[in-house]
Formats: sequence, C-alpha cells, structure tokens
Amino acid sequence: MPPSVDHVRSVTEAYLARHPDERDSLTLLFAALAGTDAPTSRKTYPAHVTCSAILIDGDRRVLHIVHKASGKLLAPGGHNEPADRHLRDAALRELHEEAGIPPSAVVPLSGYEDVPLDIDVHTIDANPSKDEPTHHHVDFRWAFHLGAEYAVTLQEEEVDGYEWRPFPSAASPTVRAKLALLT
Repeated sequence: MPPSVDHVRSVTEAYLARHPDERDSLTLLFAALAGTDAPTSRKTYPAHVTCSAILIDGDRRVLHIVHKASGKLLAPGGHNEPADRHLRDAALRELHEEAGIPPSAVVPLSGYEDVPLDIDVHTIDANPSKDEPTHHHVDFRWAFHLGAEYAVTLQEEEVDGYEWRPFPSAASPTVRAKLALLT
C-alpha cells in the first residue's frame, strides 16, 4: 500500500516545524493533499509526490546520477510505487534501483530518520509519449550516510553515469544550503 495522505501530511508538518518559512512554497502539495487523487500517484496532476535519496559518503560528498530522461545530474530518486509504505521507503528503493546500493548499506542521517532534509517543488515538462501534461514534482529528499564502502552499479536503462560531489557543489541549491548547516 503506498504512503497514505495522513503519512504525507505528517511528514510534511514535521518538516515545516523545522522550516516554517517554506510553507508557502508547498502550496501545490497542500492542494494535492486536499484532492481526491492519491498524492503519490504519478497520474495526479497538477502536482504529485516523488522521493529522492541524498546519499553522503565519508568524505562529505553527495551521490548524483545522470538521468537519461532529462540529462540532468540529480540525486537518485523518482516516483512512489505501490509497495512503498512510507516516503522514505521510496527513496531507498530508488537508490537501490538506480545506483545498486541496497538499504542495508545506508544509515539515515542522525535527526532525519523520519523527516526529509529538503522538500522541493519543480516543474516537469510535458511528455506527450506518456500522455503527461506539464506538471510539478514535490520531491521529498531523504538524507542517508553510506554505512560501508559499496560500489555504485548503475541501472543502465534509466541512468548514464554518476558523480560524487562535495557539499558546496551539490546540484540542488536548497540541498546545498541545508548540507552547509550540518556539522
């Protein structure tokens, strides 16, 4: 069973308790939560929830994946699936699928076990081949430490490469700002 509306709302409110100044930026999420469609369904428009894994290694670098669909260098992540009971589960599944790193090889960042490091809203261009209009992803970005040395093994159907970037070079400005605050 995918994450419930109550779960998404609870996680969002816990995040906003830390970042109350971001409430206005999540207007599309609150609209999706108030709607009749599941907010984690990829067919919920104009916005739906996605999840990403911010994976940090022992050298304070973040894993980035080159996604074939967009050509962008991003954190491993994507849409929720029916078997993802919690939002964090989707991030861990995507990390494993895209980078070959299993959940057993990572540890949630201390203090972020149940709260994402970041929530970002970004526009996704229309994709007529998938019958998708222009819409928004509300991306819940979960932070993990790589608990042991583990080789990245890419899912060749969806990703072209990967790169470990130091905190100040993380692709997302909002993630970069939040990583800068970590001790």
